[in-house]
Amino acid sequence: QVQLVESGGGLVQAGGSLRLSCEASSASGLTLSINDMGWYRQAPGKQRELLAGITREGRTYYADSVKGRFTISRDNAENTVYLQMNSLKTEDTAIYLCNARQAFSGLYWGQGIQVTVSS
Repeated sequence: QVQLVESGGGLVQAGGSLRLSCEASSASGLTLSINDMGWYRQAPGKQRELLAGITREGRTYYADSVKGRFTISRDNAENTVYLQMNSLKTEDTAIYLCNARQAFSGLYWGQGIQVTVSS
């Protein structure tokens, strides 16, 4: 099993920045071989939205809603993915979740972390 733990969320004013982290680990001694990693968010009453993804080789994808404001990156040695969020807007308020695809195992999700942007 792969466990994902997000950190770095919180309350920020509009126009501010936050950096989210998501670290993958295995409590069962499984050797991690993480392929794609990604960030999603879910606001109350809305569907889960893909924000950004990154392959193991570093190729990235961004949703139009965050392109130019958010940057995804990863540290393969630390099995960690980051989301740098700049120029935050009140509509960015949501629970942010990361996921990771473990080779030959499947897709795993973190529990999510709250990001609140105040006006």
